[in-house]
Amino acid sequence: MAEASSSKPPQKPAVPNADDVDKILAQEESAFKRDMEPGVTEAEIKKRYRTLSLFIHPDKASHPQATEAFDKLKKAESDLSNKEKREELEAVHSQARTLVLKSLSLPTTLADDDPKLQSLQPGLKESVRQQTKELLINEEVRRRTALKLNLANEGLEAKRKEEEVLQRKRKAEEDKLWEETREQRVDSWRSFTSGKKKKKAKTNVLG
Repeated sequence: MAEASSSKPPQKPAVPNADDVDKILAQEESAFKRDMEPGVTEAEIKKRYRTLSLFIHPDKASHPQATEAFDKLKKAESDLSNKEKREELEAVHSQARTLVLKSLSLPTTLADDDPKLQSLQPGLKESVRQQTKELLINEEVRRRTALKLNLANEGLEAKRKEEEVLQRKRKAEEDKLWEETREQRVDSWRSFTSGKKKKKAKTNVLG
C-alpha cells in the first residue's frame, strides 16, 4: 500500500480583488504613514509595498481606478523610502507614544512589553496609531492653512503690482495726451491773450 503523501497541495496564487483597490483609494495619505512601524528599514518598506502592488497593478486588476490606486501606493512608498521623511515620521510616532502614555498617567519610559501595558483597551499599539493619525492630520491642516495664507498674500501682492502697472499706464497715456495737445493749448492761449489786447486798445480809444 502506497504511503499517503504528506505534502500540502500547492496554493493558488492570489487573485487581484476589487476590494484591494477600493481599500487603497479609501485611505487618506496619513494612513500609510501611521501604519509604518518605527525602525523599519527601506528594504522592508519596499517589500511590503511590492506585495501590495501585486494586488492592484493595472495590468492585473480590472478595477477602473486601479491606476489611481497604484499611483497612490507608489507615492506612499516613495515618501516612506525617503530617509529624512522616515525620520520625521518616527519622531511623530515617538511624540504620539509619549502623549498616549501621559494621558494614561504612565511613565513615558515604559517598554512596550511592560506588564502595565498588557491590559490596555485598546492596546498601546492601536492607541499610538490613532494618536499618530491625529498628529499627522493636524500637521497637514497647518500645512494647507499656511499654503492658503501664502497664496492669499501672493494674490494681494500680485493685485498690488497689477494696480501699479495700471497706474503707470494711465500716467503714460495722460502724459502722451498732454504732449499731443500742446500746440492746441498754445494756440488757445495766444488767441485768448490777443483778444485781451484788442479789447484793451478799443477801450482806450473810446476814453
